[in-house]
Amino acid sequence: MPNARVLRDIKARHGVNANEILRRAYLYVARNQTLPAQVRFQAQLQLNTFGRYTRPTTVKNRCTETGKGRGIINEFGLSRYQFRLKALANELPGVHKASW
Repeated sequence: MPNARVLRDIKARHGVNANEILRRAYLYVARNQTLPAQVRFQAQLQLNTFGRYTRPTTVKNRCTETGKGRGIINEFGLSRYQFRLKALANELPGVHKASW
């Protein structure tokens, strides 16, 4: 069972994916200097109506096992320690301890 941090990150990822296109369109209109100020202001107001978990900055890579937010190996979604434990237990395909 994932902890609250992981569930929050999953919720944020779904929110960002669901609203990405519309959000980028409003951002483009709000930042376009050639458009009238009133149109840009309306686009900014629409951006403000989006929820917290629709912003891409709320997404953070977290370990799917422990919820740690630091030392994450992106390809596997695990922290360094969990990656090491799973690699030693042969639970990750194609990963084995190096020896030279």
